[in-house]
Amino acid sequence: MKIIFLGPQGSGKSTQAQLLSEMLNLPRIEMGQLFRDIAQTDITEEAKEIKKSLLSGVLVPDEIAVKTLHHELEKSKYAAGIVLDGYPRNIHQYSGLNFRPDYVFYVKVSDEEAIKRLTRRSREDDTPELLAKRLNVYHELTEPLLDRFKEENVLKEVDGERPIENIHQEIKNIIKE
Repeated sequence: MKIIFLGPQGSGKSTQAQLLSEMLNLPRIEMGQLFRDIAQTDITEEAKEIKKSLLSGVLVPDEIAVKTLHHELEKSKYAAGIVLDGYPRNIHQYSGLNFRPDYVFYVKVSDEEAIKRLTRRSREDDTPELLAKRLNVYHELTEPLLDRFKEENVLKEVDGERPIENIHQEIKNIIKE
């Protein structure tokens, strides 16, 4: 089974992706964390470009993002399926996927709620300016992708402004249908 979780930063998509990953015993790729790990540990030109993107609040260039994911998916642990967290972020990245998802869960929250949640954590790329910029980028580039998933009849929208357990229960019910 191949499952994608989308939502703005702070929506709780990573929490829900992790819970579902554990429940289904499927490995999870959290693209933001994968990018942060590469940016910190690698000294390649791609790693430098990833770090530059993260610190400026823009998306990692599509070519690098697609290549990074393809490289990760070559690992045998993903053969039975995957829970992909926070990717793809635009139509171009989606067209670069070498699979079609069974489900795409969109965890929807307001910008105000997302900012409230994000200001509680402390990461160097969580400044108010970068948070606002990333939310704008999300609305501009990722939301159009939701229409594509709707057309493909795989999009499942869930209200992310409820308790974690309620959201997870709704997702479990959708998977069981």
